[in-house]
This record gives sequence, structure tokens and C-alpha cells, in this order.
Amino acid sequence: MKTLLAKDKAARDLLSLGALVIRLDPGTTPFEYASSFDLHVSGGEFNVAANLSRAFGQRTAIATAMVDYPLGLKIESEVRRMGVHPFYKRFEHDGVRGPNMAHVYSDRGQGMRAPVVFYNRGDEAAARLDADSFDYDKLFEGGVRWVHSGGIFAALSKTTPELIKEFFRRAKAQGAFVSFDLNYRQKLWSSLSDEPQKAAQKTFSEIVQYVDVLVGNEEDLQMGLGLKGPEVHSTDKLDPTAFWGMAEQAKKKFPNLKAVGTTMRVVHSTNRHDWSAVLYLDGKGYQAPTAQLDILDRVGGGDGFASGLIYGLLDGREPQEALNLGWAHGALLTTYPGDTTMARLHEVEAFASGGSARIQR
Repeated sequence: MKTLLAKDKAARDLLSLGALVIRLDPGTTPFEYASSFDLHVSGGEFNVAANLSRAFGQRTAIATAMVDYPLGLKIESEVRRMGVHPFYKRFEHDGVRGPNMAHVYSDRGQGMRAPVVFYNRGDEAAARLDADSFDYDKLFEGGVRWVHSGGIFAALSKTTPELIKEFFRRAKAQGAFVSFDLNYRQKLWSSLSDEPQKAAQKTFSEIVQYVDVLVGNEEDLQMGLGLKGPEVHSTDKLDPTAFWGMAEQAKKKFPNLKAVGTTMRVVHSTNRHDWSAVLYLDGKGYQAPTAQLDILDRVGGGDGFASGLIYGLLDGREPQEALNLGWAHGALLTTYPGDTTMARLHEVEAFASGGSARIQR
């Protein structure tokens, strides 16, 4: 994208701001019957930074909260393993109640049985972050090309939206592009307000004024930004017409927006999805191919799309190619356990160019 900082003029390609969480995963077994869990380190903003580092070779970092206790140490080790540089606001655990690193409980479902997701975000350390939690000179030292945050982090407390806005203001001042994943979550906003949609729309509208690239589906745009939905609903869930109309509305409401993108899927069962993606950039719409996916673990697919799209734009690819990279990486991510990538760039590019699951010898 034009006006991006040149790679040799910046110390980092991407800096994320958000919460790190632990996801407990019993696989296909329902929680009430499970006797063991896989532990995944996650968080939408971290996932994007980790994916860009691991699969796409980008220099990434995250600004986040960290609690000094054994679960925090586990999370820190995963951040290092994924090649993401941390900027931590540290908190001491009292040994009993907190503050805590959040827990997400998410099984994988199976067939016609949908995944079940619930949370424990009691006294979450990330919810204590505010606009004074970080030294912005250190965050942006040497230059940053792109920054990223999301709507789940914005919904953690009354202070996190103010932090996001200050972070974005500082980022724009030093020349970074800004992306934001709306991720409207009714349960989170209901914990902050008796009028969750109204609260979310006010908060998101203030944040999106700083955003260049917005990630969000039709529901996010309607519930999170108050945009009007389509009057006629197509029977084809992969028809992008309604999305183009809502992206145009978003552009009119927020003239600063350069692009809006999202994944599109038809869910036939927990393990079988039709998968596509769309991008509205500079007044023109693009759509990725449609693939039939056999899903191992669907959590993180949207972050996989966002990170592939961001890489394509950072790398100066044409809009269709950037979109296809996001679509391909998101698809590949659903074939791995956990929330972050195990793909390599050549695999993403091969699938984006029409590759298949034929064995590679």
C-alpha cells in the first residue's frame, strides 16, 4: 500500500496491542467428560504477530500485560518461541485471587456438534491496562510500519479503549498503518454496559477514526458500528454483494478507511466448511476463490486471514494477491491444532496460487 514506511526505515514490521490468553482444549471430547486438555497460548492480537513472524518472516512485537506466576512463564516461553518481541506491563499475582492471565475454554466439536466456548476473565491483568501503561517512545523506537489491535481487547474494561486510541494516535504520528479487527462479542460488552450494542458502537466509532484497514464481517459491521444491513439477503452466503454495500457505508462514515476485509464461510458441519474471503480496497471489491475445508481446529482461522492479508499489503503485493494470501493462510491454519500457525511462506503461496493437498515429495 502506498505511503507505507519502507522496510529499511523501520525497526519492526508490526506491533500488536492486546491480551495474551491461555486456551484449554479437550479436543473433540465435551468438557464435562474430559480428563485432559491441550494448552494453547492465544489472543487475537498475539496470533497476528506470531503468524507474521513464524510463517511470513516479519519482525513483530506485542505490547501486553504479563503476570509473574507459572502460567505467565508458560505464556512468555511461547511468545519467545514464536519470535515475537514482548513489551510487558508486569503484574504480581497475590497467590490466591489474581490478577490473572485469562483462560478460554474451547473444545473442537465434531460433525454436527458445534464447538463450545466459554471464558474465565476474572481480574484479568490485561483489563487493568490503560493509556499510561507503556512507554510509547520505546514501543516505536526505530520506527514501526504497521500496528494492530482488536475489539475483544477493547471490550475488556473502561480503560482499554483509551489505551487503543492513544496507541493508534502515536502510531499514526510516526507513520504506521493501523489495522483493527472488530470482533464484536455480545457477552463481553454486556459485562460493561446494560446497553452493549450502544456501548460497543460508541467505542468502536471512536477507535475506527484512526484505522486504515478494518477486519470485520457483516455482523461485526452492523452490531459493532451500527451500519445498516442488506435489505435483501442472498441465498448464497458467499455472495459478496451485501458486504460491498456495507464496506461502502463504512468508507462514507469513516473516510480514513483504506480497506475492509473479512472471511466468508458456509458451515456444512463442524469439520466441513466452504471458505472464501473478500477485500474492499480503494473503492474496488476483490474476492478470493472458494475452497472446501476439512477442519481440524477452526479457532484462529480469522487471525490467520488477517495476518496473511497484512503480509501481502506490507510486502507490496497486488490487492488480489494480498487477499489470496490471507485466504490461503487462514485455510491452512484450520488444519493445525492450536491458534497460531505452523505454515511456511512457500506453502501459503502455493495454496494461494491454486495448490492442492497432493503429497509433496
